[in-house]
Amino acid sequence: MSVDTDLSSSGVRRIFNWMPGSVMSLAGTASLAAGAIHAAAVGVHNEHPQAVRVFVAVAVFQLAWGALALVRRGVAVVGVGIIGNLALIGGWVMAKTGGIQFVDGLEEAEGAQFADTLAAVFAGVAVVAAAVAVLRPALGSRRFLTGVAVLSVGVLAVPAMVSAGSHSHAGHDPASGDAAAHDHTTESTDTTVHDHSSPEVSTSSEDPPTEAANDDEIVHQHDVPVVPPKPYDPTKPIDLSGVEGVSLEEQASAENLIAITLLRLPKFADPAVAESLGWHSIGDGLTGYEHYINWDTIEDDQWLDPDVPEALVYQVARDGSGKNLVSAMFMLPGSYTLDNVPPIGGDLVQWHIHDNLCFTADPAVSDDPVRVAGLTSSDGTCGAPLVKLAENVMLHVWITPHKCGPFAALEGAGAGQIKPGEERLCDHAHGSVGTFG
Repeated sequence: MSVDTDLSSSGVRRIFNWMPGSVMSLAGTASLAAGAIHAAAVGVHNEHPQAVRVFVAVAVFQLAWGALALVRRGVAVVGVGIIGNLALIGGWVMAKTGGIQFVDGLEEAEGAQFADTLAAVFAGVAVVAAAVAVLRPALGSRRFLTGVAVLSVGVLAVPAMVSAGSHSHAGHDPASGDAAAHDHTTESTDTTVHDHSSPEVSTSSEDPPTEAANDDEIVHQHDVPVVPPKPYDPTKPIDLSGVEGVSLEEQASAENLIAITLLRLPKFADPAVAESLGWHSIGDGLTGYEHYINWDTIEDDQWLDPDVPEALVYQVARDGSGKNLVSAMFMLPGSYTLDNVPPIGGDLVQWHIHDNLCFTADPAVSDDPVRVAGLTSSDGTCGAPLVKLAENVMLHVWITPHKCGPFAALEGAGAGQIKPGEERLCDHAHGSVGTFG
């Protein structure tokens, strides 16, 4: 009996002797585990390069310090580990409570998940263990407790890494909780897939443009968006979700129109280039926005096409130093009215007309320059020699941020007239705070 007991005790001792003997080993292992979890999470944040860089930096620090802590015990090493991991714990708390406003993709708070919570716990273990190694080095001799703790960290890290790498952000902006973030090379809103790699817009007069289409097939499933909206920022993935009553098909058609306009309209950035191609100013630059119209395109069979937009809108610098292309103004042929506009975007968009402007010439019968020269009288007519032109239905698509969203009309006399009974649309849900307009 005693022989068996001795053998068993010897085997246990050998296992314990194999385990790490220093509390710094626990600190290093915990940091390695936290870094591995952050590294595994990088892929699910790939729609936000800034967030990716943050996760990579965190992972590199924790992995590097963890490896160093396994072989070095100096005070400097301990200090770096404590300060660094405490900072990361603070960042985790910030991300979960109010968001990190200066990191794109982390600006909105998201509830704590298993993986990120465990990574924060491991960072805390690293801090405590490193502090103990300096303040109570005698505890490092407790090989059994330290070894069990190290093994526990390793066992827990594996499922956390799997969770971090497979955590679904469908319906959420990565690391932020926002809905339906899009990558406009192959973008996805929940179950809606849009490919904007080479978008096209319907231009056939026999097939009205029910949505801005793509070269590749668009797959739509009609779930209802139930997530908070995000401000429209042309430099970020387009996300017009979060508006009650707008179906995913309507949302997708609006997003597709914006995407193709962002892609193709900038070729008209230089007003001189636009003029050489047939777009001419109507002389309204004093309003702060100047419209260049190609009158030959209004009654053609190409609609909602940023390669041949009916009108271009430039913002004029206050000092007159230049003009910045800010919007396309798509105009429909005369067969359309405010009662039968194409069903693009649902309640996200609002079409308008101009029925109170007087011009210097009618481009249909004169080669003279066409300039806007005043407003109609109370009876809706223009005094000679001014003329009133057709009331074509039109829609703005902004390629720069606007306080009233990507389909905002201008203000004042430039706002035009909307369908009777409708309220003037200002899409505050997707408006960009602090921008012009």
